[in-house]
This record gives sequence, structure tokens and C-alpha cells, in this order.
Amino acid sequence: MSHLSNFRRLLEESGKDAAIISEKTNQRYLSGFDFDDGLVLVTRGQSYLITDFRYVEAARAECSRELTVLTPEGGQLTCIAGLLAENGCHTVLTEEQALSCASFARYTEMLKDFTLEGGASAMLTELRLIKDEEELETIARAQAITDEAFSHILTVLHPEMTEIEVALELEFFMRRNGAEDIAFPTIAVSGTNSARPHGVPRRCRLERGFLTMDFGAKADGYCSDMTRTVFLGRADEEEKKLYHTVLKAQTSALDALSEGASCRELDSIARNIIDGAGYKGLFGHSLGHGVGMFIHENPRLSFAAKPESVLRRGHVVTVEPGIYAEGKYGCRIEDMVAIAHDGSVRNFTKSKKELIELF
Repeated sequence: MSHLSNFRRLLEESGKDAAIISEKTNQRYLSGFDFDDGLVLVTRGQSYLITDFRYVEAARAECSRELTVLTPEGGQLTCIAGLLAENGCHTVLTEEQALSCASFARYTEMLKDFTLEGGASAMLTELRLIKDEEELETIARAQAITDEAFSHILTVLHPEMTEIEVALELEFFMRRNGAEDIAFPTIAVSGTNSARPHGVPRRCRLERGFLTMDFGAKADGYCSDMTRTVFLGRADEEEKKLYHTVLKAQTSALDALSEGASCRELDSIARNIIDGAGYKGLFGHSLGHGVGMFIHENPRLSFAAKPESVLRRGHVVTVEPGIYAEGKYGCRIEDMVAIAHDGSVRNFTKSKKELIELF
């Protein structure tokens, strides 16, 4: 079944009549069309993509045939009000996580003849959890581009580069080699800046020490996400210990990853290794997160995960422990992994993980 068909099934099961989808990525998930201005309306009977003249030709060529493309003259919400009445709708779900207060006030004003409720965001979040085979293959293509970018950056890194130049080189390579976009702003942080898990690349020359690169490509709307840390110069014994502790934490969690594995327990495996090596308190984020059309999705591999949260077939998650010593240095290693539909574990990330020393 298509994503739209699955969503309509959930809508019917909820007893609601329709849903207005306003978040850009969710619109693409349901329609197959990437656009910036419009709404998707799903009713139990018909579904519609409502946009303007700028997108209509592309929409009619590219969006799912399950939707009717409309270009209203009287405004999008006026059009939706008419379609809701035409389809006999009463209770309408909205995307509670995507609407601003001002937008919801506008909905309330223009759709006053209908009962508006939240719930569409949660419904879509649950639906996106399980990736089908086509989605898994698309994510694999995105990650293949990302792996190629890492191989490339190792051939061009030199001491005169700046952090921002490293980030731009990775991004340009991915775009030039098949990515439709980057999945998120690239992190390339060296030396003391590597102590910041989400540090911003600086316009200064690379520092001696760890160079952490967290980056990903987007292919047909789906994201990849990987992190590799290399060493600029020659690592001393403490720096080698830190790197190999992160690597052991990551590979141990990967070895334990399986269908039915507890999201909380997977985080504990990596965290206990890091804490036990003398770095307690220096792994401040969770072990991983889901990836799909959004770079951060459920499920979460986290110490805060609910006890009943386990990995299921179709889940895609990152495994990315790290150690960060404030003002000194940091290191993270990240792969992206799926529970395939036959129950096996599929690691999309192929880049090597042994300690690489450059310059």
C-alpha cells in the first residue's frame, strides 16, 4: 500500500473525516511531490494537493495519481472549506506540531463550520516509523553518496584548509555526485572545537587533534547520517585511548542491535563502556535516533526511552556514541543501521573506522 493509502486507513480507524497536511516533508511523504507553498487535504474518499500556478505543472507530472491537483482562485483555505463540505466532512485533523498559533487561528476562522483537532502529526510520526523496501533502498543510496564523500575528503584534506572549507568540500562532493541536497548542516570541527557535539565550522585553519565530521546526503527526500573522526597529526596515548573507547562503545552497541532489542538497553551498553573507561559524564547525548525523510525521527536509542520501546522491522537508526572533554577535544563515530524486513540487521555505512592519522 502507498503512504497515502496507509494514512487514509489510520484516518478511518480514528473515526475522523479528514486531515490537513501543512508540513512540507510530510506533504512530500504522502504525495511524492516536493513543493514549498500549498496544502495536502486527505479525506476518507478523495485526496487533494492544493497549490498555485508556480507548481501546478510539475505537481500534475510528479505527484501521486491518488491526489487531485487544484489551483484555487479564492485562497487555499477557502478551497479546503468547499472540499470538506463536498466530501461530507465534520471532524478535521491538523498537524499540531507544524502549525503556529497564528496559522491555527486562521484555520479556526476560515474553517469555522468544522471541528478542528490535533492528531495528524502523531499519526504521521507513527506511520513514518516503519520504512518499506523502497524507502530502505533510497536511504542506502543516500548513504552510499555519503560514504563516497568521506573517501574523497581523505584525499584532499591538508593543513591549510579551514573547517568551513572541509564542510563545503563534503557538501559540494555530495551534490555533485547525486545528492539532491544535504541532509542537515555539515559539522566539521577540529581541535578544541571538536569538544562541541554540534559545533559550527569556523573560518580558521584546522587545529591539531581530532577532526570530527558529521554529514549526510539527501536522495529523493530521504536522509543519510554518518560521523567519522580522524586525527590531524599524531595522537598521544590518551587520545588513542579516547578514540578506541568510542569505537568499542559503538561496535558493542552495533553487535547487540537486533529485532526486539531495547532502545534503552542499547544506549546503556555504549554508555557503560564509556563510563567504565574513565569518561563518566562526557557522553552527554543519546546513542542514536531514527532517520527517514526527517533527519531526526523515532525511535530514539536513549537512556530516556520507554521500557517498551524496542527495535522493529523497518526501523532505521543511527548508532553514534561520543566523548567530549570541554575546552579540550571530542570524538564521535556514527553508522546508520536498519532492521530489515527479514529480521536481519543492515548497516548502510561502509566507511572504515580505524584511527586515521593525517599530516
